[in-house]
Amino acid sequence: MSGFVQLDLFGDRPDRDTPSHGSSVERIAHESMSDDDLIAAIPDVTLADAFAITAEAGKRGLMAAVPALISLCNRFVGYGASAVAPEQVAALDALGEIGGQEAAHAVSWLIVKRIVQGPTLLTALTVASQLGVVLPGDFALSLLQHPNPLIRAAGCGCVRAGHDVIVALLSLMGDPDSEVAIASACALGRVGHNEALRPLKRYLAERPSRRIIEALARVADEEAIVLLARTGRARRELTNSVISALEHIESPKALSAADALKKFSRQTE
Repeated sequence: MSGFVQLDLFGDRPDRDTPSHGSSVERIAHESMSDDDLIAAIPDVTLADAFAITAEAGKRGLMAAVPALISLCNRFVGYGASAVAPEQVAALDALGEIGGQEAAHAVSWLIVKRIVQGPTLLTALTVASQLGVVLPGDFALSLLQHPNPLIRAAGCGCVRAGHDVIVALLSLMGDPDSEVAIASACALGRVGHNEALRPLKRYLAERPSRRIIEALARVADEEAIVLLARTGRARRELTNSVISALEHIESPKALSAADALKKFSRQTE
């Protein structure tokens, strides 16, 4: 999510990183800072130190840093409408690393209040999905109808079941953008909508992934159980995900398949 600092994209914003006397900015020794000092530095951190300081807060899991990270994002309201706001990206990455309900609530608030916009919104939605954020229905629906397919796809990870949202997701399964189509099928699968069963089976065969496995498990029939078990044997990097998914399916056949995969995994270690 991070790693794209493009200063040339921000030539029209105030220069917040250069002291008025024109001298170079002294880098902050973030690793040696106390938790309190680290948190205090976040709201006004310069771009040169933004990723290091926020990453350190994330590494330490500083829940107390959440308000400071929100403040950092607030500094750049309006600057991310047409270009990435690196400081906001840094703060969002840290919130994702910190995790927990407070961080999830903060990311949701930043999105819904449109503190993060444009290209930075994609980062925010990705973090939101990782944190299990569910956005309000009307706002989620606006994301599913967004002209940018990247936003539509990311928005699918932050929705809850509701009539209008389900209708939109069903429509998006036919989206010309393949990532949007997959994301919408996964979203429908996660809420237990059987219309997602057929496309999820196809995606499992064509491009298996953890999210497809987890979504398919919510709507799995007997054929899907067989397909999941086969995937677990053929794709060793996904074996544990398949086992977990099978164990959550209320079916003796699924539990038997999970046990068989566990034995297979032990034998091939």
